[in-house]
Amino acid sequence: MNRNGRRIKSQIEILGDKSISHRALMISSISKGISRINNFLFSHDSISTLNCLRKLGVRIEVDNEKVLVYGNGLSSFKFYEGVLDARNSGTTMRLLSGILSGHKFKSIIDGDTSLRRRPMDRIIKPLSLMGAKIFAGREGKFCPIHIIGGKLNSISYKMEVDSAQVKSSILFAALYGDSTTKIYEKIKTRDHTERMLKYFGGKIEVNNEEISIKSSELISREVFIPGDISSASFFMALAGALKDSELLIKNVGINETRTGIIDVLKEMGVEVELLNVREDSFEKICDIKVYGAKELKPIKISGGIIPRLIDEIPIICVLCAFAKGESILENLSELRYKESDRIKSVVCEFKKLGIEIYELDDGIKIVGGKETKGGKVNSHNDHRIAMALTILSYISGENIEILNSECVDISFPDFYHKLKSIF
Repeated sequence: MNRNGRRIKSQIEILGDKSISHRALMISSISKGISRINNFLFSHDSISTLNCLRKLGVRIEVDNEKVLVYGNGLSSFKFYEGVLDARNSGTTMRLLSGILSGHKFKSIIDGDTSLRRRPMDRIIKPLSLMGAKIFAGREGKFCPIHIIGGKLNSISYKMEVDSAQVKSSILFAALYGDSTTKIYEKIKTRDHTERMLKYFGGKIEVNNEEISIKSSELISREVFIPGDISSASFFMALAGALKDSELLIKNVGINETRTGIIDVLKEMGVEVELLNVREDSFEKICDIKVYGAKELKPIKISGGIIPRLIDEIPIICVLCAFAKGESILENLSELRYKESDRIKSVVCEFKKLGIEIYELDDGIKIVGGKETKGGKVNSHNDHRIAMALTILSYISGENIEILNSECVDISFPDFYHKLKSIF
């Protein structure tokens, strides 16, 4: 097993959370007044949201990491005669569709080749039940999406897919409903939308599995975007895998619906400390200190923890490759609908590096603790696959050439710079 002998004794700060950056822009744009967003993430995905909102008539000013959004209320979007381009961003497409369903004009949203492979029927069904005239251009399932919005009905909806994007799309549409919309989650997914809507004055209540929301006018606020724990996870894994390392990552969001990676690291034998824990506006933030493990332990994960770490599965697979024994990760079917089929992508590329890994129907099995090798691999134009393979190279000490490694800009444009800075 290669764990290369390198050590980390450093600290870094991670860029703003991608999920929260998207939502801060959208909610500010339909609020009344000027909202200031601090520590905004200028990644390809979040810029897609910014560009779409500008085309819909929202005035947005950018100054370094600060963004000013001039909101004019719920129904203030203007008709855009062209096609709104979400590029690679499923969050842009799915969440914005919810807002556009409440506007009385026709909109078309499209994306790149990757986004055109991701299913959109999961939002089309609930939004149609609410009264939006919405359909997909290909097979009734894939974008481009055509929307004719207007006054919407409130509904009671049981989530069929454990997806925060689907839930958020319904929540945004519910702002235009005629009474109270109720959403029922079997497994709790990330709740940034619920928290932020409440912070902006939305009439929303969460009671265990039930979320209730009424049509609400939103009022502008100042927002601080905490560091993205999904981006931080790559550095947490790297430090945890290198013996005698210590890495402090400052100002990271630790929303309880996103902290599954911390639980997994601890289970694998990595010591993690949460320091300076505090609440900022609507999210919990802290500094995370990670200590390198003497030995990584294999894991078996499935069920309710999966939505809390769904974006971290590729980097968890990297750790499993260096943990002696058999690791099994199940209930990962949602990974097949990301920027790539992440189950296939991980298995395919890890095999090229000599890792014993198997594709399951809805998961992955890894027999770790064996020697890895270098080689040429493919990111599949998937930012999280590219970053995971990069961290694998650093842990192993092997030279791994990654095709289209620049796709990390989708979520973490500063990734390679940050990586070099900690050694």
